[in-house]
Amino acid sequence: MQIIDDKLLNKVCKLADESPRQRMNYNFHPQESDPFNRLLNAMNPGTQFPVHRHVNPDKDESFLVLRGSLVTYLFDEDGNLICEKEINPKKGIYGMDIPAGVWHTFVVQEPGTVVYEAKQGPYAPVTQENIAPWQLSDKI
Repeated sequence: MQIIDDKLLNKVCKLADESPRQRMNYNFHPQESDPFNRLLNAMNPGTQFPVHRHVNPDKDESFLVLRGSLVTYLFDEDGNLICEKEINPKKGIYGMDIPAGVWHTFVVQEPGTVVYEAKQGPYAPVTQENIAPWQLSDKI
């Protein structure tokens, strides 16, 4: 059993602060091959998330913001913006469930933003076919 409390969030945020990527995962699943991945992702403004999707294997992605704020962008197949939503628990918007195959990205709004993420395992790195062929800077 693991407790998700301020002590754990502060620890992961400190690791994100020290990371060149300005983000850090803390996995609850014991190994990458686990059939259900659960993790904390602590991040700061400036961390980069390419516009991506999860297909082959298809994976839905659910996340809740525990601390901080981020904006989620969803796109159609042609790269047209179909949804822009600030996820911020202070504003009563706590998370999102993104179906497999939907193009998406995140822009972190506050230092020390932490999300709890869950998706089907095993872990699979994002492959080139799952990175949007169009440029993010043209879309948001």
